[in-house]
Amino acid sequence: MIKNKIKRILAPIDGSANSLRGLDEAIFFARQCQATITGLNVINVPPSMVLNKRKLETGSIKAMELVMDAAKTKAARHGIEFHSKIIKGADPGYDIVRFSKNHKIDLIVIGARGLSGIKETFLGSVSNYVLHKSKIPILIIK
Repeated sequence: MIKNKIKRILAPIDGSANSLRGLDEAIFFARQCQATITGLNVINVPPSMVLNKRKLETGSIKAMELVMDAAKTKAARHGIEFHSKIIKGADPGYDIVRFSKNHKIDLIVIGARGLSGIKETFLGSVSNYVLHKSKIPILIIK
């Protein structure tokens, strides 16, 4: 039964409404399977031409720490163990797939669209990439 297979759930969180709905679904599945959740945020590192790059990254990290703290509190209210991870990367989709593989994640629960201004026909660019490149099960939340 699938209940025994899902022990580690990855919930990519960028603060968007879809990513927070994804967290809600990850909490639901974690409760059913007695799984833990890792909330992952990939801070998009801007090109080196940007002035005050370090200041921009520091501000982004502090903002995401607040979002992750709220996610941890929400998971704890439901009795779920939550770990947050904030990483820097140039391609969030690639970094999510790589993180899930390196950390033996059993399920990725991801919002269909995030904060990116790029619009794809049906899915956001990050969730579309993860859907096509990941070898583990994915649940996409609209």
